[in-house]
Amino acid sequence: MFFYLFFSFVVAQRLIELVIARRNEAQMKAKGAFEAGQNHYKWIVLMHTAFLISLFGEGGLLGNGPVQWWYIPFALFIVTQCLRIWSLVSLGQFWNTKIIILPGAKVVARGPYRFMRHPNYVIVATEIIVIPLIFQAYITAIVFTILNAIVLSFRIRVEEQALQQATNYYETFSKRPRFFPKETK
Repeated sequence: MFFYLFFSFVVAQRLIELVIARRNEAQMKAKGAFEAGQNHYKWIVLMHTAFLISLFGEGGLLGNGPVQWWYIPFALFIVTQCLRIWSLVSLGQFWNTKIIILPGAKVVARGPYRFMRHPNYVIVATEIIVIPLIFQAYITAIVFTILNAIVLSFRIRVEEQALQQATNYYETFSKRPRFFPKETK
């Protein structure tokens, strides 16, 4: 029962995010924004859909219930949700599942973006590991961690290139780490 409630929450959250992303995309395009990286977006959608299907199969249908130490990955999941909301609120209308670029705009450098360039990708990568671990879906955790790394290696390159060409991205983030904050002196 816990799996199905948890799974439903994750799916509902993803659907809400898609609604927010579409609204933000429309607002940004009305201001002159363009989409970059359209060719790889379908692979991101496919990977995330396959992740949910795999999680449902391995963690739900074939699962043995939550792992004995479920509270550890569950606590990490809760932390990622707080970070997800912080990231989404910090980006505001600039948050999207697609790469939507508003030429001449100043990139957002507040919230978690003060510490790293891509906190949302760290959040997603963490979720792809910890959600399956809660339900002993080890194959899902391993396979989709690898697939996500491959997809992100393309996406981040395209996103950063588009941001550098159309915004103040380089000036703002050239000395900021991509994923993990550096210790400050």
